[in-house]
Amino acid sequence: MANTLNLQDQEQLDDLKAFWKRYGNPITWILTAVLLAFAGWNGWNWYQRSQAVQAAAMFDELDKAASAGDADKAGRVFNDMKDRYARATLTQQAGLIAARVQYDKGQTDAAKASLTWVGEQAPEDEYRAVARLRLAGVLLDAKDHAGALKALDGATAKDFAALVADRRGDVLLAQGKTDEARAAYQAAYKAMDDKIEYRRLVEVKLTALAAPPVPVGAAASGVAK
Repeated sequence: MANTLNLQDQEQLDDLKAFWKRYGNPITWILTAVLLAFAGWNGWNWYQRSQAVQAAAMFDELDKAASAGDADKAGRVFNDMKDRYARATLTQQAGLIAARVQYDKGQTDAAKASLTWVGEQAPEDEYRAVARLRLAGVLLDAKDHAGALKALDGATAKDFAALVADRRGDVLLAQGKTDEARAAYQAAYKAMDDKIEYRRLVEVKLTALAAPPVPVGAAASGVAK
């Protein structure tokens, strides 16, 4: 495979970079929320059995503040929850929600701090992975490529391996490491369930890098010949 891209491929790549710069984080955050739903439901059941009702009330307060776009209040409530219920599953969820509204309101440093805390302190691998994945996106936007890659290195939950590989490809591409980015996207594509719509976007990225994935049927046919 050639390492250089022709003019048409380069134009597609430029379009992809522009699209991902604008929509990459929202898309990834939505998808991670979907993948986390089942783990969150289990965590909620465990929480009901083992944690104080007051933490649930605090979480509700934070959720309302986030819905209203009040990043300052969401941050304050999250800090209180960290102090009182650092090991509670709802506190990990609260950190992700607080980080989202903080980021949306331009409080980038606060969002980084919230995500870093969850990425380091959450008891469950899934929450740590989601926090690090989102943190990598924030750092990528800030052009802190080394920091983004470091955050991804700590995202080890198996269920999020495909998304981590995809985000790694984004960071490597931003660094101009086209071959390494291509390899990361290929790993993401192979690891992602073909029923997930997001896989189509990974396919677009690979196509823009002149490496469209080979359909399984076509690959099998080639082997047979």
